[in-house]
Amino acid sequence: MNWLAHLLLSEADVESRLGNLLADIVKGTVREELNSNIQHGIKCHLVIDKFTDSHIVVQRSKDRINPSYRRFAGVLVDVFYDHYLAKNWSEYSHVSLDEFTAKIYKSFQAYQGEIPVTVTEMITRMAVEDWLGAYRNVAGVENTLERISKRLSMRCLRRPSSFAVRGASRREVRATPLTPAVSELTTHYDAFEDDFQEFFPELISHVQNWCLV
Repeated sequence: MNWLAHLLLSEADVESRLGNLLADIVKGTVREELNSNIQHGIKCHLVIDKFTDSHIVVQRSKDRINPSYRRFAGVLVDVFYDHYLAKNWSEYSHVSLDEFTAKIYKSFQAYQGEIPVTVTEMITRMAVEDWLGAYRNVAGVENTLERISKRLSMRCLRRPSSFAVRGASRREVRATPLTPAVSELTTHYDAFEDDFQEFFPELISHVQNWCLV
């Protein structure tokens, strides 16, 4: 799942939500220096990822992806599922999507704890451009894929020796912009939505059980 789902499934405090967000961005020693509540959010993110990556319905969605994008199928399905979450938001939340995202943005921008400067800058952009609310539109999905392409390319250039994206090589990341893959969403639109609607309630139950442990 991508950021919207991670934030919805997170425990409802700013540091847990930050952890769910930062798990994709902050690595290594920088991650280890974050406080325990943020670390808890990171653990929740990893629980979500592990369950998602191993689920048979998610694999079915990945198998729908054209072979030219197959090494990025996990990334694409994560983003596509967030689109369906935004589209069907009222089925999963008692507050509107706009109310939820506004609360997220406000709490992140007001946070006074220690987080990397680059994350603070990203959070500002997220709020200004409404990255979370934009998932509801296909155009927003396309913009998300463009940002992911840029982030993966930059990560590859900074840390070439340790780079890995679900089996993708460094050359593939540089040569394969993900933005055109939005066509995979439109081509299999109803099938992806059926997959999401079958999978997401199971993910919710899994995360709720994990929080009770």
